[in-house]
Amino acid sequence: MPEKKNSLCEESFFSDFYIKTIQSATNFAYYKSGDSDTALDLVQEAFAKIWENCSQIDYTKVKTYLFTTVNNLFLNSVKHQKVVLAFAKDTPPLDKTNQSPEYLLEEEEFKIKLQNAIASLSEAQREVFLMNRIDGKKYREIADILGISQKAVEKRMSGALKTLKEQIENI
Repeated sequence: MPEKKNSLCEESFFSDFYIKTIQSATNFAYYKSGDSDTALDLVQEAFAKIWENCSQIDYTKVKTYLFTTVNNLFLNSVKHQKVVLAFAKDTPPLDKTNQSPEYLLEEEEFKIKLQNAIASLSEAQREVFLMNRIDGKKYREIADILGISQKAVEKRMSGALKTLKEQIENI
């Protein structure tokens, strides 16, 4: 009989993997797509593919497989994503607070400027910027996840910051 080893087909191992990686995978998908609902869809579809192919995936390489799958699913839906992003950008959020109307207007204008500025970044710059500033990942971690050099991450971040500075005053 073959030796029993960690297998993704065992529910306990799959569940542990899911719990450990769902947040980082969702963040990665969000940085790629710019839409949280789409990010969740991409990640859930990627986990479904892992479960369907659990017997063919090496447990030690499953995290790489997950991120690659999320990236490939995103690339397959780029046209759809552009429509979703355009709609999300044009729809103002419903925010009911006790702030003054002037403050709310200024806040909304700043949010729009920021969203437009981030949306205007190249996909590579936006991805690196959000992974660093929102998820708190170090350049080395970002380089490993994206499969690029740390210098490339630094260059993308520099370009992103320069673009954002030019587009948003007093940030």
